[in-house]
Amino acid sequence: MHMSQFFQLHPANPQARLVRQAADIILQGGVVAYPTDSAYALGCRLGNKDGLERIRRLRQLDDKHNFTLVCRDLSELALYAKVDNSMFRLLKANTPGAYTFILNATTEVPRLMLHPKRRTVGLRIPDHQITLDLLEALGEPLMSVTLMLPSDNLPLTDPERIRELLGKQLDLIIDGGACTVEPTTVISLLNGEVEVMREGLGDPEPFGVSRRELHEG
Repeated sequence: MHMSQFFQLHPANPQARLVRQAADIILQGGVVAYPTDSAYALGCRLGNKDGLERIRRLRQLDDKHNFTLVCRDLSELALYAKVDNSMFRLLKANTPGAYTFILNATTEVPRLMLHPKRRTVGLRIPDHQITLDLLEALGEPLMSVTLMLPSDNLPLTDPERIRELLGKQLDLIIDGGACTVEPTTVISLLNGEVEVMREGLGDPEPFGVSRRELHEG
């Protein structure tokens, strides 16, 4: 078994050469740990069935667990999700940011990512320079889940610790410094209804729900 590569990238001004190498590793089928504006995440190329299985095994996820498509901008997001005008405006006002949106998937989304019954997909546009540069270099979204080990109830945040625990199981670890332990706020926008499914880092307020209401509810 090989050891993973370990790239230290500057969070505000990532080195282009390393970003390009990271993108190549992903395009060649690699599984990567990378920083986001919420927690560290695990990602692989869109439609990489083997990568998806490796991430499932690593996190011990069943096939019900939803992967998220991480996109670089709204035009990319709109290719993979059905978004009407009012929804587009809502998304435009609140991306990039620490939100995952549950939307109806278009046919561009690989079947292996979809919820078998609902044909929905989680999408997000993170507010993190490393991730955005990486997505730009890839030219397509990343299939992604939060980097959390089966025995833990919080995500891993320290790149050195990630290396220690998962160095043999990943192709690349991108060290972008510390991230938060808080996952994204998950917002369902299905059928024109706005529903907060999980409260996380992103403020639910712009979606018409205050944190207080959530806690009283």
